[in-house]
Amino acid sequence: MKLSLDLHDIYNRGADIDRALRSVMDEALAKKAPVVEIIPGKGSGALKKRVLRFLYQKEIRALYHRVEKDVDNHGRIFVHFRWKGPARRR
Repeated sequence: MKLSLDLHDIYNRGADIDRALRSVMDEALAKKAPVVEIIPGKGSGALKKRVLRFLYQKEIRALYHRVEKDVDNHGRIFVHFRWKGPARRR
């Protein structure tokens, strides 16, 4: 399961952007999604920078494993989560 958030519709509404980002992160945690795709779009790059600043906040950074900037599509960011499965027996 991959969650996706497209920010094209709210690109110029700062509070809505933060709410949408927080909401998708909360949903990923609740559903234990392995990855969240965030689409800020290509544009000038300002929205992508805003998304990355949000993701790199200390309290948000603690929620996920890593961020991947799509090398083929500069208007897309993946947030990867690592969930611990059941303990393995030796």
